[in-house]
Amino acid sequence: MRKLILKNHQCPGDVLAMTAAVESLHLTYPSEYQTDCRTTAWEIWQHNPRVTSICSDDPDATAITMEYPAIHRCNSEPMHMIEAFTEYLGQQIGKPLTTKINRPVVYLSDEERGWVNQVRDTFTGGREIPFWLVNAGSKSDFPAKQWPVEYYQEVVDQTHGLIQWVQVGASEHYHPELRGVMSLVGKTDTRQLIRLAWHASGGIGGITFLMHLMAAHKKPYVCLAGGREPVQWISYPQQHTLHTIGGLSCCQTSACWKSVIVPHENKSVCDKPVFGMTRPVARCLAMIQPREVITTLERICASF
Repeated sequence: MRKLILKNHQCPGDVLAMTAAVESLHLTYPSEYQTDCRTTAWEIWQHNPRVTSICSDDPDATAITMEYPAIHRCNSEPMHMIEAFTEYLGQQIGKPLTTKINRPVVYLSDEERGWVNQVRDTFTGGREIPFWLVNAGSKSDFPAKQWPVEYYQEVVDQTHGLIQWVQVGASEHYHPELRGVMSLVGKTDTRQLIRLAWHASGGIGGITFLMHLMAAHKKPYVCLAGGREPVQWISYPQQHTLHTIGGLSCCQTSACWKSVIVPHENKSVCDKPVFGMTRPVARCLAMIQPREVITTLERICASF
């Protein structure tokens, strides 16, 4: 068996998308490869049967730094992020490889599935209730992904009695404190969030780790995408992607890929900022009104 050590030091969302490439490799060439992974968010790989420990100095192992150069074609071709990872891996091993699944992959042990979920343990005194996850924040390196905080609050307010919201997010990122939610911001490590998402009924937020995670669990997710990234690059089967590509001159025929709203270091700056809210936001995201999101949520909940 050929041994591969796959490396990736990108954010957890990228690492989770990469799991589809590893899964596709083993589905295409069963018993031909051993794979080990050296990545950030190592908890993503726990209990994954495709991962086998390989020593870094094993002379028979080939190290591959996983990338997705096809991102530069995704505005003009129907290319998804997980396909880009898979295409690159095929190029590196020199064999035909296409994506065999339509979502990322995470594995939970039987023991984990039997544990009491964090919401039940922290807030409800042991009572089991349905809940949705909301990631209302953004990372400091990509504030252009931020949907207006006021809009998140309106969605929470207007769905009171329909959805119990649980707010999540890493403490090192920007996460505004929402009213009327159960807050677990800064209280979940990667593995805890994986389990929490498995128990959740659905999720809402931007283009982030939670988006990929809900797809892995085959759960509905309302993605507030705006015009920053191509729809085909980020969409999953049970995802409701609210975008504005085609609605503004800056994203008329393709996504803009801008990073910040106001100038910062050498990052690309949004062409159409909107000021006067809690934080400056991109107009493409401000165009997605809370009523549209609420209608989408009501439609999803009606199908349960």
